[in-house]
Amino acid sequence: MVSDELQQLLLKYCEPEDQLLQHIDRETNLKVLLPRMLSGHYQGRVLSMLSKMISPKRILEVGTFTGYATLCLAEGLTEDGIIYTLDINAELEDMVRENFAKSPLNPKINYIIGDAQESLKEIKETFDLVFIDADKKNNGTYYDLIFDQVRSGGLIIVDNVLWSGKIVKNAQDKDTKNISSFNDKVNEDNRVEKLILPVRDGLFVIRKK
Repeated sequence: MVSDELQQLLLKYCEPEDQLLQHIDRETNLKVLLPRMLSGHYQGRVLSMLSKMISPKRILEVGTFTGYATLCLAEGLTEDGIIYTLDINAELEDMVRENFAKSPLNPKINYIIGDAQESLKEIKETFDLVFIDADKKNNGTYYDLIFDQVRSGGLIIVDNVLWSGKIVKNAQDKDTKNISSFNDKVNEDNRVEKLILPVRDGLFVIRKK
């Protein structure tokens, strides 16, 4: 949704991508199916900035993929902070653990493989920040499952809510309908304040009142 020329300008005026994140980006594009699922440099800096602005003690990420966004979010953690990151893809586990092991933030990362809905039942925490970037049909399910565990003033961030612009075009495929329904669900929720940032594929930033 952003031209290549504008994208380069945006990258020029944000913090640089460190060597580990560059490595994860490169390895993901070389070795992993659907590498476009990776957050990437600009969105990664947005996630990092939002995290640093609220200095979270507890973060939840639903959908680890190759760990790029995990590390960006973890940059804002307090000294005793923890990020729980959940993913169902065991095939990527070795790669992801190797990526995390290269980071000084590794001790703050609790990486859990399994069905996220089941894993969430076992995590008894109050979260300051939640990032949902998993199977889009379950956005609403994850939102409902975690809502009571988010503190007042905490953030829930949901990725891909513009779905390559298909939301605007009112496309009738199942995925687009699911995302549109979720967006409407949040818009009608008077327990939150919300806005969509047109970053990459759309970030819904939701603040619990």
